[in-house]
Amino acid sequence: MLEDLTTAVFSATPWPAAYPKGYAVVDVETTGLARDDRIISAAVYRLDERGEVEDHWYTTVNPERDPGPVWIHGLTSEALEGAPLFPDIAEEFTARLAGRVLVAHNAVFDWQMIAREYARAEREAPVKQRLCTIALSKELGLPLPNHKLESLAAHFGVVQQRAHHALDDARVLAEAFRPSLRAAAANNVRLPLHECRPLTEWTDRPAAPRIGQQAGPGGYGGYGGGYRPSSWRPSRKRPACPYPNPGRYQTGGRLKQGMRVAFSGDTSTERDLLEDRATEAGLHVATSLSRLTSLLVTNDPDSGTSKVVKARQFGTPVVDEAAFGQLLADVEPASEG
Repeated sequence: MLEDLTTAVFSATPWPAAYPKGYAVVDVETTGLARDDRIISAAVYRLDERGEVEDHWYTTVNPERDPGPVWIHGLTSEALEGAPLFPDIAEEFTARLAGRVLVAHNAVFDWQMIAREYARAEREAPVKQRLCTIALSKELGLPLPNHKLESLAAHFGVVQQRAHHALDDARVLAEAFRPSLRAAAANNVRLPLHECRPLTEWTDRPAAPRIGQQAGPGGYGGYGGGYRPSSWRPSRKRPACPYPNPGRYQTGGRLKQGMRVAFSGDTSTERDLLEDRATEAGLHVATSLSRLTSLLVTNDPDSGTSKVVKARQFGTPVVDEAAFGQLLADVEPASEG
């Protein structure tokens, strides 16, 4: 009775008209983290525009190669040998994703894995936008100790039953996303939606062992197992920045054309797309960090990456991806002469 009353009250709550009309909460388990790794299981919870669960779906997928870190996901070669290939489940997957915003935890990873599988199957993923629950938790200012799924789940009292099982991870994420979405709607928070650009071409290279030739722990994620990156997109050389470097970014100020900007760690937006936007704004995208770097963009300023360490040493200003996105909207033109 109380649940029915809560649902009725929630249904009567005003809802932002600009919010999406439906969501596909997704989790994929993979053979590793590299660009040539494959999906071995996938789960989708479909939610309506207000976050109510409509249905869910789960499948294993035969990656036609070594399954990778079995000690993490538990899917052995034997378990996957009779599973459908990705092209066999692509139509059902498409039906689950079509017309919805893809929601995932660290969504750029799930999206890239899905886009590559579709490209291999000579199809296009039906996803136009994605929403990362890490980015949403930041927008909401949730008091989380870190950005792990287990921390988000604990905050909302969601109990994990089988970590690293795609169906249970998707369930946990859906249950944590629902109150997050309601909180965002109640406060009219702009959802951190990002554009998804499907891949249209793919060329695989001989890489990992075929399924049945299971690798040891050293082979996970392309390290020590003979994995090689595939040519999933051509490398690009960015044009030289036409503006002189005006110096360091000043906290609270504006970016200025010519500033040298470096990136470190995972981003919600694909790194290439983020760098493209910086280049288009007249900034110099730096591949390394030096005393001349104007700004470092990272979502994990406490990490020990070489760029973060050097930023501390040099006193380079640091902002996260969300703040950088706001700064990109108002870049000061370069000084004339």
